[in-house]
Amino acid sequence: MDVSTEWAELPAEVRAGVQENIGMVTHVIPNRRGRSCDLAATLVLADQQRVFVKGVSGVSRRMWFLRNESTAPRLAGDLAPRVLFHADFDQDDWLVVVFEHVEGRAADFTPGSGDLPRIAGTLDQLSGTTAPGVRSLRERWSGGQKWRALVEDNQVGGWAEKCLSELTKWEAVAPELLVGDALLHTDLHQDQFIIGADGSVRVIDWGWPASGAPWVDVAFLVIRLIAAGHTPAEAERWAAGVPAWSTADGDAVTAFACYVSGLWSTWALTKEGLGWRASCARRYAAWRLGQDV
Repeated sequence: MDVSTEWAELPAEVRAGVQENIGMVTHVIPNRRGRSCDLAATLVLADQQRVFVKGVSGVSRRMWFLRNESTAPRLAGDLAPRVLFHADFDQDDWLVVVFEHVEGRAADFTPGSGDLPRIAGTLDQLSGTTAPGVRSLRERWSGGQKWRALVEDNQVGGWAEKCLSELTKWEAVAPELLVGDALLHTDLHQDQFIIGADGSVRVIDWGWPASGAPWVDVAFLVIRLIAAGHTPAEAERWAAGVPAWSTADGDAVTAFACYVSGLWSTWALTKEGLGWRASCARRYAAWRLGQDV
């Protein structure tokens, strides 16, 4: 779902409540790229300071995502934009969160990109951050067995059908192999990293945080690097530059790859635009199992 509400279309009580806390808004720069909120925009205040605002109307999973974004960034410290204000407006059923505005560009994951060492350093910092009180990835992924249904429904074939017993075995044990107390983002991709003019890196959009093994976000990035043109072997060589990767047992990585490929392939059946991502995850799982896609 794309952004559907302009700042000026918010209920007057909501706009007034936000401005009471952050200052008078003099100019609005809409953001059309958000897909998990009703409102996303840069607000220019009377003192020329800029802030970024997100809002969701109505109780839903999207409101849960945004509520996570109002709390998880505090655990990430300087890696994430600061939350300046958040509030529920019960009368109008809105949740609004105002963030520090971060200037910069999206990361470049293509082979040879100068951003890759910066991203590795950011993952190193993130992997050393703990997540007290954050729901574990083990709990979130428990009972998630997708591969048998995918094969039986003829949604995938070839190598996956041949390797079905391995895929189901690994996805069944994956949640237990990802246990840890590190803060995980779990949805990292190029647009979630903002590269500043000075080379600094910030991580945004914390709607899916979890606690788990410190190498898990690195493994997610391996799949994203494959999508950007790296071979699986090249992507894992990059991952080896992040110290947390050395803590990953080979079986755990294989289980992760099998689980994520099944999960993303299932999502791709009902969510438009996710087919390419599922394809890259299957390629990684196949490589971990010694198969060609």
